[in-house]
Amino acid sequence: MNTALTATSHLSIQNSTSGIPCIGFGSYKIRGQTCAAAVLAALSAGYRHIDSAALYRNEVRVRESIEQSGLARQDLFLTTKVGSPRRKTERIEVYEDVLEAVERIAGKDGYVDLLLMHVPGTSREHRQSLWGAMERVKREARARHIGVSNFRVRHLQEMKEYATEWPPSVNQIELHPWCQQKEVVKYCQDNGIIIEAYSPLATGARLDDPVVGSVSTKHDKSHAQILIRYSLQKGWIPLPKSSRPDRISENFDIFDFVLDQDDMETLDNLDNGSTGAVFKMNVD
Repeated sequence: MNTALTATSHLSIQNSTSGIPCIGFGSYKIRGQTCAAAVLAALSAGYRHIDSAALYRNEVRVRESIEQSGLARQDLFLTTKVGSPRRKTERIEVYEDVLEAVERIAGKDGYVDLLLMHVPGTSREHRQSLWGAMERVKREARARHIGVSNFRVRHLQEMKEYATEWPPSVNQIELHPWCQQKEVVKYCQDNGIIIEAYSPLATGARLDDPVVGSVSTKHDKSHAQILIRYSLQKGWIPLPKSSRPDRISENFDIFDFVLDQDDMETLDNLDNGSTGAVFKMNVD
């Protein structure tokens, strides 16, 4: 259980001298000016890790907000995800799609700190082609690290057959007390793959859970803060999202308390396996 955390803590990346900020700002389903304002609010609150994706269609807004913030690029950790929804079959087209995604969020000569394959899909050929393009983008210094999202154990094992670079630096998956994905989490931990937790609040669907409420009352913290702190102490990198400045700030204010062992076990006991997932198509 990881309790010695601060707002500037990083998780070390295997085979790298750099790390990933221990909490990130998720931007799923936030677009247009709302996205621009939310990213600026997140940076103002203290976030230095911003997560986007080609699928979100907000990469340009994220880039513009970062430029507007005045923060130095080297002080930020920028992630985008590729491979969905558009799929190409020709190798050069796949590479061009990946490079275009990087340039949308980072600019023509920019780079991303982390480039993820968004979903494994149903085709090994697609996974292999896309990973090859991502490896090329990394060799060209347009991505510092590469990883995956929504991969199950079988997908991670299969990668060994085609990947030049293995293991992936990160696997970003749905994680919260009701969906703990223990098999893939253990596999990632055993192989030095950092785990990022999207939907750490279960999209807000269970914020009124009385079990979470009891822990919230004990620590005088919001239900959301309890769930985000839980992710941190599990050793995951939570990616909470909101478009409201007050909630964005509140979600980052989770470094002044610690959940004890009883709290963690109480929340662990909420696990419903795959039935507890919000995005059931991404969980076994």
